Amino acid sequence: MSNALGRWAPLSLAEVSKLFEGAKFPWWIAGGYAIELAIGHPHRPHDDVDILVLRRDQAAIQAHLASWDLHVADPPGAGRLRPWLSKESLELPLHGVWCRPAPDSPWAFELMLDEADGDDWVSRRDPRVRLPIDRLGRVTPAGIPYLASEIQLYYKAKAVRAKDQVDFAAALPRLGTEQRLWLRDALETTAPSHPWIAALR
Repeated sequence: MSNALGRWAPLSLAEVSKLFEGAKFPWWIAGGYAIELAIGHPHRPHDDVDILVLRRDQAAIQAHLASWDLHVADPPGAGRLRPWLSKESLELPLHGVWCRPAPDSPWAFELMLDEADGDDWVSRRDPRVRLPIDRLGRVTPAGIPYLASEIQLYYKAKAVRAKDQVDFAAALPRLGTEQRLWLRDALETTAPSHPWIAALR
């Protein structure tokens, strides 16, 4: 995969797991792969790998990836990257960090920085939407942490693309009652006319 910001050669999930082994901070596979891990089998192609981490862990993240070439999407969504300087603290609205082993390497994964308040995860899009951090993710039998489907679908709901609709359809039958209620309430809080709300009732 390539785009205006350079080539991609995403790490496999096993490679990501090995890279973050022993990390001093929580992390979760995010994006379409999070849905795939939740349903237990591949259901569509993936172009990249997203990893969600907490903004408050920035120093530990930089230390863990000290040998990597890290760039911040600044401003978000503008198609521009700049180096993430050592010990630089990234604040909202900055939240995407592109990562590659060396400056001449393809991009390997993207870190998504998200918010926390004490023991709660807080959506960077709407601070009214929150969840205890210990409910934020799940772990595969192989030990790979991934974002809970209701959280990932909440983020995908902002601007639904074809692949997001595919992910929603794949995940919906496997959402438990508590997951459905949380996602419905979150969407009703942020986007009360969202078409997914009816399917969650």
